[in-house]
Amino acid sequence: GHAAPTWIVCGAGTGGTSATIGRFLRYRRLPTRLCVAEPRGSAFVHGWLAHRAGGRWDGSPAASPTCIEGIGRQRLEPGFMFDVVDAVIEVDDSDSIQCMLDLEATLGERFGGSSGTNLAACLQLASRMRARGECGSIVSLLCDRGERYAETLYDPQWRLARGLAPIVPVQ
Repeated sequence: GHAAPTWIVCGAGTGGTSATIGRFLRYRRLPTRLCVAEPRGSAFVHGWLAHRAGGRWDGSPAASPTCIEGIGRQRLEPGFMFDVVDAVIEVDDSDSIQCMLDLEATLGERFGGSSGTNLAACLQLASRMRARGECGSIVSLLCDRGERYAETLYDPQWRLARGLAPIVPVQ
């Protein structure tokens, strides 16, 4: 048989994808862990930290807006299932965009910012695994095509106007 991945990484969004994957992993009793990649300061991050501390977040809107669409919500969605998530990694918008551009440079196709967020989280997980001497695989999702972001996330002037440092893709 095939070895199960060590981690699966996805964004939170409405919570449906992470809840479905996490419930499947638990139901099948797989050793794979689920990591949710989210923009820094999102409602899901606040809720996760409160959940891990044994409490509950009051649900007030998160103060950190993001330019990454589809994730990084300011309010928790009812679909979030904290009990099936093993880790949450916060990713700065600039790191998400850098990884989005790196995906384009590597794969020759454009993907949206949430795909960059997922890749950034994968790289952090891989770095942590390596530091602990762990081996294994990490699986993630490439969420959406990047063509619709040509005038926003892929535009250096748009990024500069929002205080996002100039970013150069890998060659």
